[in-house]
Amino acid sequence: MAETRKVGSVAYATRDKEYFAKRGLQRYAGIWSLWALGVGAVISGHFSGWNFGFMTGGWGGMVVAAAIIAIMYLGLVSSIAEMSPALPHTGAAYSFARTSMGPWGGFITGLFENVEYVLTPAVICTFISGYFGSITGLDTAYYPILWIVFFAIFLALNIYGVALSYKVTLVVTLISLAGLVFFWFSAFPNIDFSRWALNIGVGPDGAATELPEGNGSWFPFGWQGVLATLPFAVWLFLAIEQVPLAAEESVDPKRDMPKGILLGFCTLLLSAFMIVLLNPSIAGVGAFSLGTSLEPALQGIRAIYGDAAAPLFGIVALIGLIASFHTILYAQGRQVYSLSRAGYFPSALSVTHDKYKTPHIAMIAGALLGLAVMLVIWFVNGGGGDGADQLGDDIIGSVLLNMAVFGAMLSYIMQALSFIILRRNLPNIERPFRSPVGIPGAVLTIIIAAITLFYQLQDPNFFKGVIWVVLWCAVGVAYFALIGRHKLIMSPEEEFALEHKAPA
Repeated sequence: MAETRKVGSVAYATRDKEYFAKRGLQRYAGIWSLWALGVGAVISGHFSGWNFGFMTGGWGGMVVAAAIIAIMYLGLVSSIAEMSPALPHTGAAYSFARTSMGPWGGFITGLFENVEYVLTPAVICTFISGYFGSITGLDTAYYPILWIVFFAIFLALNIYGVALSYKVTLVVTLISLAGLVFFWFSAFPNIDFSRWALNIGVGPDGAATELPEGNGSWFPFGWQGVLATLPFAVWLFLAIEQVPLAAEESVDPKRDMPKGILLGFCTLLLSAFMIVLLNPSIAGVGAFSLGTSLEPALQGIRAIYGDAAAPLFGIVALIGLIASFHTILYAQGRQVYSLSRAGYFPSALSVTHDKYKTPHIAMIAGALLGLAVMLVIWFVNGGGGDGADQLGDDIIGSVLLNMAVFGAMLSYIMQALSFIILRRNLPNIERPFRSPVGIPGAVLTIIIAAITLFYQLQDPNFFKGVIWVVLWCAVGVAYFALIGRHKLIMSPEEEFALEHKAPA
């Protein structure tokens, strides 16, 4: 019979070996698997999503916002590159915060990250349907069926085994990057920067308007536009922080985790710069048109090679979106699994597949929730009839993107704070890697994330979405306060946190 142990405001139940035997994972990932996991999670953001920022900041605003966000991510990835080999558990963000701030801090951080990982696949699936519909001519009324099919296929691939999952991730990531490199070299001889990248002006109502001759201001909306564009620039790097969720499936996390994270960030930094510079500069495209496009890279290829080339590149772009969709479904499952194994979420969610040793129940539950959110938004906004279906698709693509970013920013603040506290309170734990930007980098991460959150809240188009995130978190906190905190389990993360608890 399980023993119960009271620790502060929470209670732990010890579990026997059978409990953890049913929740075992398989080690497989090396440096390049971790690199692919990080790059693959983000790469869809280089095909779609980031470009909405042109409508709030213009080209110059987008570039400066991207540079600011890159600084934020440098601080974040450096921090997690230090924490993940020091605390090599699947819990990642929750594990860092649990050790530094106790069970309440761990749960709240995990809840913020849960918002990101449940909603981000939904956003990416919307972009997948946009590209797929553009290639095939599929009526938008059938998009919900397409969403269900894609969720089912990539859940199956993730469940079938960790080795297969990582192989799929590596292949689709490499194909996606090759497609982007092809796009860059195709764009170079076809750009007219001043005429097309600077074709956004400000209309009498303060909204973006197209300048037929281009040659507009770099910053048509001023510095307020730069700051308002921060949430969209996040899409160029969003989800690279998921790599530590693979800690218990990494062959040597203390050696490989920092290298995989930092190599992935450097790859994304180069790709982000090239796509923001080149895509809007292509003759016949322009920043204004891209500001509302669900398929910006494909639009650029059409302008260069004509409609005949679009289907082929569209397939490559689709693979890029699939890479992110596949890898974030992976992360979603591990994130729910870790919180469930420790009792923060119902423990039944953490049972792994008998044969394949993958957290299939956690992945299915998270996917069903994300899909349900998509379908509710679709039908509430008239999806499926009288041309209103595109409205539902646009709202999922833009508003859910901001909801995912909102959850991510909150989790980034908590992770950077965890880093600072761990440096101060546990200076002597083994750190195979030390962040080159240290505490100042973590402080910058907190400041930039907070500013990004503030500017999200200023946009009335996304305020309702943010309210839903707040309600999501409120329900989670209520569950933990009433039920979850009395049912915690001595998982590896919890044992480490209690053994290394800093003296009062």
